[in-house]
Amino acid sequence: METRKAEKPSIQSLARAFSILECIGQSPGGIQLSELSKAVELNNSTAFHLVKTMVQLGYVRQDDKSKKYHIGRPMFLLAAAALNDIELYNIVSPILHDLARDTGETSHFAVWSGTNVAIMARKESSSPLRLSEGPGTMRPAYATAVGKVLLAHLGSDRLESYFEDVVLEPHTPATITDSQRLVAELSKIRESGIAYDDAELFAEVRCAAVPVVDFRNNLIGAIGISGPVWRLSISELQDKQAILRAAADRVSKALGAPALQ
Repeated sequence: METRKAEKPSIQSLARAFSILECIGQSPGGIQLSELSKAVELNNSTAFHLVKTMVQLGYVRQDDKSKKYHIGRPMFLLAAAALNDIELYNIVSPILHDLARDTGETSHFAVWSGTNVAIMARKESSSPLRLSEGPGTMRPAYATAVGKVLLAHLGSDRLESYFEDVVLEPHTPATITDSQRLVAELSKIRESGIAYDDAELFAEVRCAAVPVVDFRNNLIGAIGISGPVWRLSISELQDKQAILRAAADRVSKALGAPALQ
């Protein structure tokens, strides 16, 4: 109970701060402190201390002459980052739909999220057997095909840092838990341009994935397909790799990159 009491003021302050940001954001010409206080139902002193902190952090700016508050540049950068993700999702989604239709398997697109990979978009197959996970699901990079693609394109320093930060825990008997063996596989992935998850995260699921790049040839994420082991062998995944690569090529070209080789 004491912990909850200690956290409550912080949560309340955070909620008030977001209310202030929303109010300022909805005031194109800026807003005075008195108007702001009234709009968010706070006294002038409380509102002033909260907005002062946001000014110091740069998320809010105050006009020297009018003294009105406006949204600061960092908020526009955050909004731009979110917009980029939305645009990427809109590009990827219809391609995943086609990939799932053409392969008969579940398709997904993943990006880095810390030391894990996050499923940004996903399209289920028409099969009655499905893996229940939606966009935003986090998975360990070392035990997934999409994750191995991302790991394979890390520089040596970043890969070394990854191994320092992550414990290679077994999820199934097939999970690679030896870093040297994983490094050797990552080298093969860089050469071949395709990665496999041979029932390494879920004993009943196999996956394949390939990279997606932008106009600067920078790795943006990985696109993959997955299905049950009884239906999808490694050889069958290899047979579907042309369709998978074509889907990745479509995403990459939409981002300004030339066709994948």
